[in-house]
Amino acid sequence: MNRIVTEQATLVWFRQDLRIQDNPALYYAAAQGKVLPVYIFDTKHPGQWQQGGASRWWLHQSLIALNERLNGALRIFQGDPLDLIPALLQTAGIKRMAWNRCYQPWQIRRDGALEVTVKDLDIEVHTHNGSLLWEPWEVLKKDGTPYKVFTPYFRKGCMTREAPRFPLPAPQSLQTLSHAIKGEGLDSLALMPTVNWYPDMACQWQPGEEGAGDRLSEFVTQRLVQYKRGRDRPDIQATSRLSPHLHFGELSPNQAWYVTQNAPLSSSSEDDRDCFLSELGWREFSHYLLYHWPTLPRDNFQEKFDRFAWRHASEDLEAWQRGTTGIPMVDAGMRELWQTGYMHNRVRMIVGSFLVKNLRLHWHLGQAWFWDTLVDADLASNSASWQWIAGSGADAAPYFRIFNPVTQGQRFDPDGVYVKRFCPELSGLPDKYIHCPWMAPALVLAQSGVVLGSTYPQPIVDLKVSRQQALSAFAALKNHSSSVAH
Repeated sequence: MNRIVTEQATLVWFRQDLRIQDNPALYYAAAQGKVLPVYIFDTKHPGQWQQGGASRWWLHQSLIALNERLNGALRIFQGDPLDLIPALLQTAGIKRMAWNRCYQPWQIRRDGALEVTVKDLDIEVHTHNGSLLWEPWEVLKKDGTPYKVFTPYFRKGCMTREAPRFPLPAPQSLQTLSHAIKGEGLDSLALMPTVNWYPDMACQWQPGEEGAGDRLSEFVTQRLVQYKRGRDRPDIQATSRLSPHLHFGELSPNQAWYVTQNAPLSSSSEDDRDCFLSELGWREFSHYLLYHWPTLPRDNFQEKFDRFAWRHASEDLEAWQRGTTGIPMVDAGMRELWQTGYMHNRVRMIVGSFLVKNLRLHWHLGQAWFWDTLVDADLASNSASWQWIAGSGADAAPYFRIFNPVTQGQRFDPDGVYVKRFCPELSGLPDKYIHCPWMAPALVLAQSGVVLGSTYPQPIVDLKVSRQQALSAFAALKNHSSSVAH
């Protein structure tokens, strides 16, 4: 390809910012002149953290939407950005590039190396914050060390600082260099699953910036009121379901923050507003922890858990993955995940507790399954959340806090609506037994058309016994720590 001299142009590298509005890198570049918008599916650096199946499906749809917003000018490639970007810059004769920062450890290493490389080629590099409300290196305790507990991090570290950046509009004028470079076809990335398991997901979601805006508007106008009470109920639509849009950057946290801040609510709903903003704060905290402790996806934050007596039971793991544990609230959650690429947050805690405590299987196994099956699979949130439920993380739930899936179901799915939606074979059971069919009398089971061990599994563990075994394993861990200390 002949070299095209376009020194006034800027290459914009899209990553987890697949939007036009409130995109600081794109906004900056458009103000300088023409823009070459590029997306690279990195096959070199993610390693085990390459997107899972559900995320790849979402990414495919999101790139289609972004390309439409860019009037077909998005140039897509796959390979190593450290090789591709210098070559693109030199081929197009571009002397300036911009990107919004990413915060996963492998991304930080890659981006740092790229910045050195292109600066050696006399290329200007402009990086921006388009993904977080507060930069993780700016929020520190008075002694200069990072926070380990969420509440002081958010209330003292974040909320006492300057308010988050106000969202930017879409660029007033966006002139793209569609002629300068020819990219690959999106299909060449092979993001779409080879097995046709995703039609149910396609009915649930609208990936892309427009879908993100619609979801935010619907949430703020219809579900923000009563959010604090309703968010724990998987049987009703009470949560924002914004997490995949935020992960892929189809929506910025700044947009979600200010739309929520400016929503006209009565004084009685201020707690709902504050509760949702604090949930955005939890997202920030997860990224904060990953930035300051980059081994979070692999290593126990609390080292004492390195000695924990995890079980190895592949059949139990498979039953958990497939939603055939015989525990309705767990099975409903795992089936929701498989069918929709999503799981209600309260249920995530229930199924997570069941895996790491009742089954006593390593949190790495849950982390890996969620990574592959969640459309909102995010390295920071996934790692921090699994360590939280395992008791091994920062500001974690204590290990002895074991979620009872029966009482949790009775409290948060009182009529069994959620369980019946995803475990329809139990629909005939009276509400009294919907969360514990093994306790139903034989006559009730027969009248309901439920045959335990046939139409629905027997429980793979006794909840009471497995709870005690988990507590005994934790007590042994504590006793070992005490003996070492002495």
